[in-house]
Amino acid sequence: VQLQASGGGLVQAGGSLRLSCAASGHTFSNYAMGWFRQAPGKEREFVAAINWSGRSTYYADSVKGRFTISRDNLKNTVYLQMNSLKAEDTAVYYCAVAAQSYVPQDYGMDSWGKGTQVTVSS
Repeated sequence: VQLQASGGGLVQAGGSLRLSCAASGHTFSNYAMGWFRQAPGKEREFVAAINWSGRSTYYADSVKGRFTISRDNLKNTVYLQMNSLKAEDTAVYYCAVAAQSYVPQDYGMDSWGKGTQVTVSS
């Protein structure tokens, strides 16, 4: 499985970014996907996840109402729309694929891509 995240950058607080993650090497539509982030000096944390069909989504409390995860199974791509960005959203964002079609209860993922940097200036 290969996952390529893109769309990161520098944005002012209150602004928006959309991250994309293109997947290859597996049947994309069969698996749940997720976004995670890691800020400097902190552990990687869960951000959002989506099941195989896109009908079920899950969010960390810190991003609920501001971020939206979605997927396009025809394009083998998962997205993270990030609105009302805050300085504390600054991190490297990673996409990941689960080993199953439904999002695991512990948000455990099977494979990870390289991250994309998101920097929010206050």
